[in-house]
Amino acid sequence: MGAVFKHVQQYSGASQAKIAAAVGMTQARVNEIINGRREVSRLDVYERIADGLTMPDDARRLLGLAASREKRSGGAAFDLATFPEVIRVYSAQASAREEIQQQARTASALDILAVRGLGLIGLNDSMLRAYLGRRETRLCVRVLLLDPNAPALAQRAAEIGESAESLASGVRLAEARLRELSAVCDVEVYRYGMLPTWRLIRTDSIMFVGAFDAGWEGHESATYKVMETPHGPLFRGFRRMFEMMVEGADRTV
Repeated sequence: MGAVFKHVQQYSGASQAKIAAAVGMTQARVNEIINGRREVSRLDVYERIADGLTMPDDARRLLGLAASREKRSGGAAFDLATFPEVIRVYSAQASAREEIQQQARTASALDILAVRGLGLIGLNDSMLRAYLGRRETRLCVRVLLLDPNAPALAQRAAEIGESAESLASGVRLAEARLRELSAVCDVEVYRYGMLPTWRLIRTDSIMFVGAFDAGWEGHESATYKVMETPHGPLFRGFRRMFEMMVEGADRTV
């Protein structure tokens, strides 16, 4: 949203005070958004900003909003650099660690798509394991891991310079450790057989997305924080992909 405000300033000459008045915010809040010290995450705030800036329907759809109730003629066009579904980009998973843990603390559901998942949830000192228990209501956890018997595992092992035996052992260890979590949460573990492409962590309406590539581990990838919006395609598409993978996978836990 900071990019939108900057665009308005650049091409209309509007001051921060004028933008603030149009969107129903204080000038200080607009300044924080422009300078990246505050994010916009609530849909009603997106709606208020879109209405205040009289955004055309194409720009509203990029924000994940429905078309305007009124037909407008003309109006400024907004050249958005990114889909507002992507509300933050981290250079690697390590940079997003605290944010992911914060989301996991209050989540009611946790979905993970990984290769072996030891660093995410399998080991005692993994990123998320400590946040799964000690809740008033049990957390629902679903984990998709690469099938240790699938040809894709040998291909992935070769890509990262590891033996297939070692990688397969890591997956089986993760399954055994995840089975232990049944005492503190509702856990389901599945095996998928395709070559890994996406690495996903979903906590309710927030998703963290990275990618696997040859010679490139998922945790080394840039990590996108993606927010669910009413009409945004990214969150919906990744969630649909996860559900389809679960449907076609073999459950082991």
